[in-house]
Amino acid sequence: MTNPDKKRLDYFLKILIVEDDFYGRHLLQRLLSPYGECDIAVNGEEAVNAYEKSLDEEFAYDLICLDLLMPIMDGQETLKRIRKIEDSRGIYGDDCVKVIITSALDDKRNMLMAYTTGCEGYITKPIRKKVLLDKIRELGLLE
Repeated sequence: MTNPDKKRLDYFLKILIVEDDFYGRHLLQRLLSPYGECDIAVNGEEAVNAYEKSLDEEFAYDLICLDLLMPIMDGQETLKRIRKIEDSRGIYGDDCVKVIITSALDDKRNMLMAYTTGCEGYITKPIRKKVLLDKIRELGLLE
């Protein structure tokens, strides 16, 4: 996990983009690549596997941008499994990966479910650069 004594550099983030739509992935990668290394998962199952692998390699993700509507495993279930993995490994509080939901679903029910499951942010599509970067700054990942 990250060293709290080490100052976070704007370009040193490890980011996982979880999006089944090609254009959505491309947009997020273009917006976020100046700030760190971006990996891609096209569904929730790939995301869970990528997250576990990052923990095993001791180079855990700082940020996951997670779509809700995906094939194989949706974003809500993906987020539950990520939080369960952290719990099983004794990862709590500030050491948990920051998750921002990026979804076309703009309803209170899905937002409440996502926050209850453990996301730190919820941004509706279309993604706007300023909104995304402001949320990442609010989470303390960018200066």
